[in-house]
Amino acid sequence: MTETLEKGGFEAYLVGGCVRDLLLDRKPKDWDITTNAKPEQILGLFEHTFYENDYGTVGVVSDETSENVSPETLKKVSCETSKDVSPETLKKVSDPKSLVGQSETPENVSHETLDETPKTIEITPYRLESKYSDSRHPDAVVFSDKLEDDLKRRDFTINAIAYNVSAETLTDLFQGQKDIKDKIIRTVGKPADRFNEDALRLLRAVRLATELGFEIESETEKAIEKQAENLKNISQERIRDEFVKIIMTDLPMDGLILTQRLGLLKYILPELEEGLEMKQKGAHIYTVWEHNLRALQHSADRNWSLIIRLSALLHDIGKPRTRHWHKEKKEWTFYGHDVVGEKVSYETLTRLRFPKQIIEIVSVLVRNHLFFSDIDQITMSAVRRIIHNVGPENVWDLMKVRACDRIGMGRPKENPYRLRKYKAMIEEALKAPVSVKMLKIDGKRLMEVSHETPGPKIGWILNALLEEVLDDPELNTVEYLEAKALKLAKLAENELKLLGEQGKEKKDAEEEKEIAIIRAKHWVK
Repeated sequence: MTETLEKGGFEAYLVGGCVRDLLLDRKPKDWDITTNAKPEQILGLFEHTFYENDYGTVGVVSDETSENVSPETLKKVSCETSKDVSPETLKKVSDPKSLVGQSETPENVSHETLDETPKTIEITPYRLESKYSDSRHPDAVVFSDKLEDDLKRRDFTINAIAYNVSAETLTDLFQGQKDIKDKIIRTVGKPADRFNEDALRLLRAVRLATELGFEIESETEKAIEKQAENLKNISQERIRDEFVKIIMTDLPMDGLILTQRLGLLKYILPELEEGLEMKQKGAHIYTVWEHNLRALQHSADRNWSLIIRLSALLHDIGKPRTRHWHKEKKEWTFYGHDVVGEKVSYETLTRLRFPKQIIEIVSVLVRNHLFFSDIDQITMSAVRRIIHNVGPENVWDLMKVRACDRIGMGRPKENPYRLRKYKAMIEEALKAPVSVKMLKIDGKRLMEVSHETPGPKIGWILNALLEEVLDDPELNTVEYLEAKALKLAKLAENELKLLGEQGKEKKDAEEEKEIAIIRAKHWVK
């Protein structure tokens, strides 16, 4: 892409997060290019493009690779981590005079491995932006001929580095490489100006700090606290996207603690803050707030899905609203917090514009996270009821939420014997070990074929058919079973009863074998 622009007589640079990620030896998720070409000139250079915005960004579609960037579609960029940037380079970076209008060549970036492109790349002309009256969008966009103009409008120094692929040079006007080395999140220019332009940057700073393991520079942090209220001007969809990125990092607990400390969480998930300093009882050694965060962190430690992470975070969201002092027991109770939690979760995720399917699944998992699991009293019918309540497709996620709940309480094991036994019972219930239900004929059809009336005889025939199928599964066809059923129906009742009982004994033996395998897998008896 950059080569095409340069052949057309224009400048072209990789810019933003992709350059930052390359310097951190991370695979970029997105690739952005900036150029002195105007939108109509970009459109004229590429065959497959789309241009549907007011900011000059042209999307260019390439047929060369798949839509999603993956290690297979992009050769690994040869660069060391930012801490290995040479002292000579850092000295030049630290001298503002040496940066004006100049490009520095890093020792650790090679362009030879950037010869493949993802399917869609955004190309944006250099631009200057006017003030942001709504804290979301520039009032006007003015195109520029200078790379410096484009870089100085960007949010953070680590995202304001441009890389020229053909010349193998970096343009770093704001010491972004030094901030990468020092693991610092710092705005380009005055923090107040950057956050006034787009209030979502307040949350983005926290997300980048969490994702990269960086610290937010003190002046930048003070500005976030001061301007946190401006997050109210941002759409729920944009807030949700940054929130999800925080949740999906390796350290979401740290991210949410920082979000709360800087005064942003009250504009995202104020319901979570209701659990701050709220002590619990018994086995709970943490406050409601810390318990929810620790449950979330365990889901991240296990690299579980967004569904499980959201459910773990919200599973006790109803506790603050159900907290009641029990005079006789002299302790706080939270009766019905699962029911209230379902409602709060649904309302919260709906407000943040999550997809309906995610809202419904998370709400169901929150509602059922308190399932009774005492294996000395639990019955298979109770297990089947839980499976019915959450759906077979979600029951294993419920087990993971329960594991997060346990670890969030400070318990040493996520999977004790009692829970392993419960999982074995779930698998038994789901598997429905060998039974007449596996037959390609049921009682209703059997009566239609044999003209028999309801009674024990139908059961004997089905069990006799099952015995044959257990010996030879290939006999489990509609044609064979209907023909065989007609023959069995003609047998004397005592003879048919004997065959049926033999079939039932075989079925019970086979069930015991399968249940033994399931229980051994879960290390339970």
